[in-house]
Amino acid sequence: MNIKIEKRSNRMMIYCQGRLDAEGGPVLEKAVLPEIEALPSDGDRPVVLDLGDVDYLSSAGIRSILFLSKSLYSRIPEGGFRPPAILRVVNPSGNVKQVLDMTGLGELIADGSAGHAADKKDPEARATQADLLAGIRQAFPSPVSDQLHDASFVQTIARGLERLDGMKSQRPFLGRHAPLNYDRARRSIMPENMSTLDETVAELASYLEGLIIWGHPYTQENVIPPASIPSIVGQFFASIYNPNIIWDEYSHRLAEAELEVSSMCAALIGYDPDRSAGVFTWGGTGTIFYGVKLGLEKALPGSFTGGLREPAKVVSSEAGHYAKLSALGWLGLGTDNLTTVQTDGDNSMGLEELETVLTDLVRRGVKIACIIATMGTTDAFGIDNLEYIVRLRDRLCLDHRLDYRPHVHADAVIGWPWSVFNDYDFDRNPMGFPARTLRSLWDARAQIRRLGLADSIGLDFHKTGYAPYTSSLFICRRREDLDLITRDQALMPYLFQFGNYHPGVFTMEASRSGGAVMSALANLKFFGKQGYRAILGHIVSMAEELRARLTQNDHVQVVNDYNYGPVTLFRAYPDGVDPMAAYRREVEDPAAGAELLRHNEYNQRVFDVLHHQAESGEGLALSLTDRYRVSAGGEPILALKSYVMSPFIDPEAMDKLMACLDAARRQAG
Repeated sequence: MNIKIEKRSNRMMIYCQGRLDAEGGPVLEKAVLPEIEALPSDGDRPVVLDLGDVDYLSSAGIRSILFLSKSLYSRIPEGGFRPPAILRVVNPSGNVKQVLDMTGLGELIADGSAGHAADKKDPEARATQADLLAGIRQAFPSPVSDQLHDASFVQTIARGLERLDGMKSQRPFLGRHAPLNYDRARRSIMPENMSTLDETVAELASYLEGLIIWGHPYTQENVIPPASIPSIVGQFFASIYNPNIIWDEYSHRLAEAELEVSSMCAALIGYDPDRSAGVFTWGGTGTIFYGVKLGLEKALPGSFTGGLREPAKVVSSEAGHYAKLSALGWLGLGTDNLTTVQTDGDNSMGLEELETVLTDLVRRGVKIACIIATMGTTDAFGIDNLEYIVRLRDRLCLDHRLDYRPHVHADAVIGWPWSVFNDYDFDRNPMGFPARTLRSLWDARAQIRRLGLADSIGLDFHKTGYAPYTSSLFICRRREDLDLITRDQALMPYLFQFGNYHPGVFTMEASRSGGAVMSALANLKFFGKQGYRAILGHIVSMAEELRARLTQNDHVQVVNDYNYGPVTLFRAYPDGVDPMAAYRREVEDPAAGAELLRHNEYNQRVFDVLHHQAESGEGLALSLTDRYRVSAGGEPILALKSYVMSPFIDPEAMDKLMACLDAARRQAG
């Protein structure tokens, strides 16, 4: 009997060759017993006997196997976990397997071919695996056409929706808005037994109680939309069949869908669909990751494989989304390598300062990995002058003979849908937008139509695209840029053996849901340019309705006075204060710090009252930004914010907002 022992991290393999009989048995015991005694006593590392080369098994060999099994179990302390088979047998030949079955040791065979172990039922057990399987199968969509099963599936969803519908009211949230109990959540443990489908769905529905209804006319909190029904259905379909768009083998026509969406959006923003490439990723932050990473590979070639060998800078507006800090930190650049440029009165990157900053970096020999142009800020819908940024980049490359070209990424996750107005006839105005709305749409279009100049762009469908979270698309103008971050296919030997669509060779994710693609495709096909123009025109019109009311109020100052989009920022002031004069001092006079602080505190109190009104069901859900911009004295300027996103918001909702604001202002003193 020849014995070979292989110690692995999670088990010990014993390879036997020859006859396991009166002579071979002791050889096996002598070789294996010392190794067993050296194993931990927790029973977590099984010993596997490979009998593939054993041609004879006698009763003496059986005794040796039982002895080793007993030795393994004897090492487990009293009360410790006793696995069902700590000694396992693999690859027994036909006659050896027959002997094992005859002696009752067939259950040791790891391939599961012996079935009698499953027949041993604990009399105290409430259900066996076989008993539960029918209910488990009922919890999955039927893989074949089954009208009864499918009807049950639909009814389960319908019952869940009925529970949610029962929570709706005139309030901008579902059910009651009760305090959250995190201590109870931390004490939760996994249940021992199964629940019914109805019990599970009912409990899941309860977790939505208190959630803000983003489509409610009294919800104006942030750039979070209600998801359209087509986009919900798209995500739902993908959830049923669970495609992974790492490879067309796992996604089939959803690979086509991703190409369709990418091509539609590329053409919309001004890219050549035949030369560009797009991929869905894990959020707007993910699109910035891609943009910065491509810039790193251009400024510091080989960083993808060799790592960062020198620092590089990322330049962005101070009003740009904080996701840029996540990108720098997680990509290893470091957040200290972010250079921000102050914004002007329109919340756009200051052009003179930008030129000064970029020129200084280039002259000092500092590499610029990426310039991020913000095309619709979260707070004030500020839009950077992308055309100027690109022309400035090109001129600096030429003047200073740079051997690389800093990457320009357009963070247009909010502003991209305004591209549907690129070919709108503003002179005829066939959709009949009001004059103030038309002006706002024109002003946004004047900057958004330059998106095609950027080297890459990020688009969120789960913001102004009206799709469920998360649906974010990254597009680069030149498809070959993705070669800079493409991995060697040989490193993924179990993928991509066939098919023609292999985004998994360059994506950050190995798992990419088809839900994002399907929800985006659904909205592009449902809305078309016409539908997006209508809903964007509506939310801008409602923002203009609010701004008209605010500007007529003697106690409020609109602070993003030149508006492109659906967001309005404003400050409230106590009686006896001239809002326009006070705000101008707060912004321009470094000596007005005490006044600014006093009015910041006042606006915080106003917001607290507004928030309480909303939670009690008597008001609107608004939000607050505690650093809309910085004063001349370096102090943050706080502002109240209305972000119109719902197609159900109407002028009456704005009247309600003004009444709530007036009551809150009086209560705040």
